[in-house]
Amino acid sequence: MKVSVYGQVAMVTGNCKSAQGNDAFFLDIWARQKSAWRTLTMQDVVLAKDAPPAASSPAEQAKPYECKNSCETIPYRVRSPVEQDIVNAFQAMEKASIAHDAEAWGKHVAEEFVLYRSGRAPIPRAASIATIERQKRDNIVVRLSEIEAMRLSVYGDGASMIATHGDPDNARPPYRDASVWMKRNGQWQLAISVETEVK
Repeated sequence: MKVSVYGQVAMVTGNCKSAQGNDAFFLDIWARQKSAWRTLTMQDVVLAKDAPPAASSPAEQAKPYECKNSCETIPYRVRSPVEQDIVNAFQAMEKASIAHDAEAWGKHVAEEFVLYRSGRAPIPRAASIATIERQKRDNIVVRLSEIEAMRLSVYGDGASMIATHGDPDNARPPYRDASVWMKRNGQWQLAISVETEVK
């Protein structure tokens, strides 16, 4: 088990076993409210040992893609300038993914970032950047799931973002994403993302 603190937000992470005995990873997000630590969310995700190879086809590459939700709009009413800064950083990452701009994507992602996704091996920051570069090299069109609902909570220099995502084309099962953001050197960066399929 590991505890990481970002301002008034803390994340407790570690490995566990699912009810079916599979290897899983858990993320518990805590926030300091009124001099006490309180749980914001608890989420786990069943992992695979090795990441499956990325699939692409010429037909997929040929289809144009325009990212509205989540690159331009999200179903969330921003309540403060700080929340707007985090949303701006999130949308900049989404746009960078579509544009195959690994450098722009990396500006909003902490060095220690890891993506945990159902049925996949953990994906560290460097591997995510390598994937974006490979997609650019191979001219692969990137499509993003749309955000159906989102909750953003900011506590000092730390923030929790919880969102449910769905794919209009059902290319990927719906999932719930729990992530932690932190303000470092005056800029909001994504520290961790845990995507659990909703069944």
